[in-house]
Amino acid sequence: MSEPAKRRDPTTVGVILGDGAPLLELAVAPRVFSVDVTGVGGPAFELRLAPEHPGRQSTTGGLGLQAPHTLADLDSAGVVVVPGWRSGPPEPAPEVLATLRRAHREGAVVVGLCLGTFVLAAAGLLDGRRATTHWAALDELRRRHPAVRTEPDALYVDEGSVLTSAGSAAGLDACLYLLRREHGSRVANHVARRLVVAPHRGGGQAQFVERPVPPTPHDGVGDAMRAAQVRLDDPDLDVAGLAATAGMSRRTFDRRFRAAAGVSPLRWLIDQRVLRAQELLAGSELDVDEVARRCGFSDATALRPHFRRVVGVAPRDYRTAFAAARR
Repeated sequence: MSEPAKRRDPTTVGVILGDGAPLLELAVAPRVFSVDVTGVGGPAFELRLAPEHPGRQSTTGGLGLQAPHTLADLDSAGVVVVPGWRSGPPEPAPEVLATLRRAHREGAVVVGLCLGTFVLAAAGLLDGRRATTHWAALDELRRRHPAVRTEPDALYVDEGSVLTSAGSAAGLDACLYLLRREHGSRVANHVARRLVVAPHRGGGQAQFVERPVPPTPHDGVGDAMRAAQVRLDDPDLDVAGLAATAGMSRRTFDRRFRAAAGVSPLRWLIDQRVLRAQELLAGSELDVDEVARRCGFSDATALRPHFRRVVGVAPRDYRTAFAAARR
């Protein structure tokens, strides 16, 4: 008779440091989950950093890292992250693969950032699932793991218990998305403000855009974005109005906006309204029709398809699930 699965703590975040991994990627998850969010209704996270092999791990930045925990210490973690990985051999240590399989089997959320996706694939956790990784490594992922359904134009891919992201900065988007999914928009936005990054980039955005950083304060596109944020409740706010705010023709504005944000102005505007709806559903007692109106939609019926596309569930189901998670 098999032993019952261990109970895992969703506020314990395990991070596996691979030998020779990129320094930037290694820092993403520890930085996101080390921000204190208890003041905005979030949990007190416990970070556990474990090395692939005992002792000091090398990095591409030339620095050696000494992790304070072991892989065995991750056996109670409700979230286990592989934050980037080396680009070549050797294969991940067998102990790493066993740790990931055990975590997934026992109900943890397993996350692969950038080339960390290869480690999840090597553990067999991505067979038949959608996943992404750095755009330059997508062909290699397809070659080595043909059972994985690769998503080339995604910043991150949510498969429920498994989450993968594209390269470098997309790992930050994925971690913020996971915070939002599990603990609500208020918590994720608080962390984003602390890190001075955009609070939300949809997972379906293209990996490669002409300008992967937000527009400067003197950029017309940036002016339009800021103007939209304070008028999301205005049902008359549309792309033509944003183009006028930017002082551009509709065609020029569309081209420059796509270059800056990786999505069309209309898609971005709708996504921002959905993000605002998430905040109101999680942080207020307003009924769904009123939430919709405060986000620029005529009613809950108009909000629902967009909310379902972005979040994956209906607004009422999101509120119910978020309330249950908080309890």
